Amino acid sequence: MKVSLITRACIEKIVSMKEIMDAVENAFRAKGLGRVQMPMKTYVVFPNGDFRTMSSYMPDLEMACVKIVSVHPNNPEKYGLPTVMATIILIEPETGRPLAIMDGTLITNMRTGAAGGVAAKYLARKDSRIIGMVGAGAQARTQLLALNEVFKIEEVRVCAKTISECEKFAKEMEYLGLKILIKSSIKEAVEGCDILVTTTPVTQPIVKNEWISEGMHINAIGADAPGKEELDPDILKRAKVVVDDYDQACHYGELNVPVSKGIFKREQIYAELGEIIAGKKAGRISEEEITVFDSTGLAIQDLATATLVYEKSKKTGLLNEVELL
Repeated sequence: MKVSLITRACIEKIVSMKEIMDAVENAFRAKGLGRVQMPMKTYVVFPNGDFRTMSSYMPDLEMACVKIVSVHPNNPEKYGLPTVMATIILIEPETGRPLAIMDGTLITNMRTGAAGGVAAKYLARKDSRIIGMVGAGAQARTQLLALNEVFKIEEVRVCAKTISECEKFAKEMEYLGLKILIKSSIKEAVEGCDILVTTTPVTQPIVKNEWISEGMHINAIGADAPGKEELDPDILKRAKVVVDDYDQACHYGELNVPVSKGIFKREQIYAELGEIIAGKKAGRISEEEITVFDSTGLAIQDLATATLVYEKSKKTGLLNEVELL
């Protein structure tokens, strides 16, 4: 039995953010229509981080997959390794045989960025031009890349732990031709922006309610495990809150702390993104409403992207097959 090995270098060559956004949007739509199998992610916690397993099956794609992803926030500074590292195994449902083993780190970053772009497409004002970014790591890069596919961005404001991180971000993203301004405070990055993206691993709110103006959309990306929280809970009370998955958001997303404290209730969630994409619920309905997308990351995003990568690698002849048994 042969299995294909697909490297990060291969993935970088064959898929674009636009293609991944289309695949992820279709995956959310399938979820909204009830056409996926996807148990909640499971966690194994270490002293310095954790690893999660994420599995899913989409009959529409005739594919299944499992992803093992580790999240260790101290890796870049202490070991020179990425914060997030992942491996994906693509599975043929009919036989259960593994079709491909591929790098999941880039896919994780790209599909999460894609989800943010898709969410903003449905929830942000169509005339959004100013992007505020709190956090300047790998995820901030793909979030901006996806937003740039949807909006005519005039200005990007970025704030992170250090100015050097912001400078590195600005340098690496200059190929987009956008005006990127480095801000010394989170308040300066947030106030007056049209779309706010938060991508930090903090466990105490760093975005204050009084900085959020009417009509703003927020992609809350950083909170992906119990105890993590980026937004003042009062923001959630003012906003139309949309999640990628009800259960995961309440246990692991931006909502996990407010829900555990009784500050915010599951019943206050407006919708899952898939319900909106499937046409079951409306997205943004006024220029004034504040919208929040709580992204925890779904296995179907990995599956949709991994399937895209596998099919394109076959067409381009970049598959490297090895004997597994």
